[in-house]
Amino acid sequence: MVVRYIHYLLLKASSSMKGLVSTVGYYDDHYQQYQQKQKGNRGGTFLAALVGAILGALLIMFSIPTLSKWNVLPYDIAIKGDENEMKEDMSQKPVVQKSVAVDVVSQVTKAVDKVSDAVVGVVNIQEASFWSQGGEAGTGSGVIYKKANGKAFIVTNHHVVENASQIEVSLKDGTRVPAKLLGSDVLTDLAVLEIDAKHVKKVAEFGNSDVVKPGEPVIAIGSPLGLQFAGSVTQGIISGTNRTIEVDLDQDGMPDWNAEVLQTDAAINPGNSGGALVNIEGQVIGINSMKIAQEAVEGIGFSIPINFAQPIIADLEKYGQVRRPYMGVELRSLSDISSYHLQETLHLPEDVTEGVAIVQVVPMSPAAQAGLKQFDVIVALDDKPIRNVLELRKYLYTEKSIGDEMKVTFYREGKKQTVTMKLAKESF
Repeated sequence: MVVRYIHYLLLKASSSMKGLVSTVGYYDDHYQQYQQKQKGNRGGTFLAALVGAILGALLIMFSIPTLSKWNVLPYDIAIKGDENEMKEDMSQKPVVQKSVAVDVVSQVTKAVDKVSDAVVGVVNIQEASFWSQGGEAGTGSGVIYKKANGKAFIVTNHHVVENASQIEVSLKDGTRVPAKLLGSDVLTDLAVLEIDAKHVKKVAEFGNSDVVKPGEPVIAIGSPLGLQFAGSVTQGIISGTNRTIEVDLDQDGMPDWNAEVLQTDAAINPGNSGGALVNIEGQVIGINSMKIAQEAVEGIGFSIPINFAQPIIADLEKYGQVRRPYMGVELRSLSDISSYHLQETLHLPEDVTEGVAIVQVVPMSPAAQAGLKQFDVIVALDDKPIRNVLELRKYLYTEKSIGDEMKVTFYREGKKQTVTMKLAKESF
């Protein structure tokens, strides 16, 4: 208690060095008066005691805060300045956290407001036949991306409109309008529709899917499980970029195409197909296409990157089909051919185990004009090794254009040869 009382007096005294000096002056004047009245050594004792007390006070005043910080003292001392700083820090932290949370929510709602009017429902209507009932075969989603010359254009998935005899588009307010199918591509699972522009108030803005990074927040908008839940919004992140998914187009158990997609954990359910994957700026960076639907799998959905989709969309809008370079051959991977036919039919050297066999050559096609024949085995295009049909198709469709020349390396009757082929446009 004595120490605390002394500390209290010292804190009061140390508020100003002036006060301390004036106190010393006060005692010094009185000491001189006292010395005149008193004789002997009693005055010297009083002065020594006073000087000792002041020096001790100064020592305690400067040492106690340091000892307190080192936790040496058996009690806590709250220094006014530190306490105020502490209160100030604590008062600021909740404000910062609250501000961040509000900003995130605000960004998401702004992004949704920006694009939601441009996301529509797509209804696939099929005519009745002797074996089946007519009516709505299914619903999906679509994105209005353009208005021009009194028309509005919508991108969706090929599988959403496949085999449709009629197509209707359901707008955000529930209005259903007829739509015309301009073109559809099974390989990329994209299709383009056209409706009257008078029904459309807003179009979506395309972003840049090439700069998307894992962990980036995204929003999926569509009509999961039908028009009843049209305009549903789910939020997640980009789980991965440049994912490659094998696609079996003809359901024969063999992959026909490697789809390059964005992976997201934003909920994508049946009916979301063809809808928008949106970044935090409200720009469409992907067209939702598929999800892995297995009992033990959750939160793995895929979206076609918009940078990949845009040239496909442009071709479908303008030509009704995707203009790709054409070889004019029917192919089969060597891995699908028995070892007997590899030796007896194709006459391949034993060390050639990867490549693509030509099953048939279309007359007058680029392959026929280059001199390729049935049972030739292609092993490289432009000196790039080709191991199977998937690799050949991907190289042809992503690296070459109509009118390009392409070097083909192949085996015929066990001998390695090369030819140059000029690629043409595929005719339907």
